[in-house]
Amino acid sequence: MPQSASSLPESSQRADTVATDVSAEPRPLDTVAPDMVGPGIDPDLPEGVSIPDVVIRRLPVYVRTLRSLRANDILTVSSDELADHIGVTAAQIRRDLSYFGRFGKQGKGYDTGFLADRIAEILGVDSHWDVALAGVGNLGQAVLRYRGFSRPNSSFDIVAVFDRGHHGPDDRIDGIPILSTDRMTEVIRERQIRVGIIAVPAAAAQDIADRMIAGGVKALLNYAPVVLKVPDDVTVREIDPVSALQSMTFYLRDR
Repeated sequence: MPQSASSLPESSQRADTVATDVSAEPRPLDTVAPDMVGPGIDPDLPEGVSIPDVVIRRLPVYVRTLRSLRANDILTVSSDELADHIGVTAAQIRRDLSYFGRFGKQGKGYDTGFLADRIAEILGVDSHWDVALAGVGNLGQAVLRYRGFSRPNSSFDIVAVFDRGHHGPDDRIDGIPILSTDRMTEVIRERQIRVGIIAVPAAAAQDIADRMIAGGVKALLNYAPVVLKVPDDVTVREIDPVSALQSMTFYLRDR
């Protein structure tokens, strides 16, 4: 029997892990162009509309929460109930979704399955994405073995692994051949890989990014503690646990 959304515990990973204070009007330095959002973006968006990057960062949280609700036989959810699970306001949810069209019905709420699928399409994660990984140290191996990549519904598949130095044909990790970074640009271009993960020391990160971009990569997930310089048409997400911890200790000073 379908349940009420309010009967489920709140999501353990709330959307306040990303910024939630977004004005109705996007700011020039906090926006992405429509053609950078993904192949599923609403083609009816007015030309030149800019979507705040922080909105795009919240969309995966919406998808995860909606799919969790649907898996628990909750077929519809109000914006207030969805906001309670995610950790933002109902007005914020409505404002975020308004960039992409109209989804809910007044008095009925959102269809959880439809909205999850539609946002996944907007993000482009209804498609399959081959990924290149640079670095097979402890961090690189942890990324490669992260179970999120092996789930049946994962949109991402690490298909090429690179490391510095010479590697023979028998050098593999989880069945994937380890290739020299000298071949990175060539292999990425041949396999038409557009997503790259950088898990190398900071000193090598820019060179790796340059090689990946030369091969055609347009999206980089960077674990190295360094700011990469990339062309305007390349999207970068930085993951630096130390910086994240440092930003939290600010709030601990007077507690």
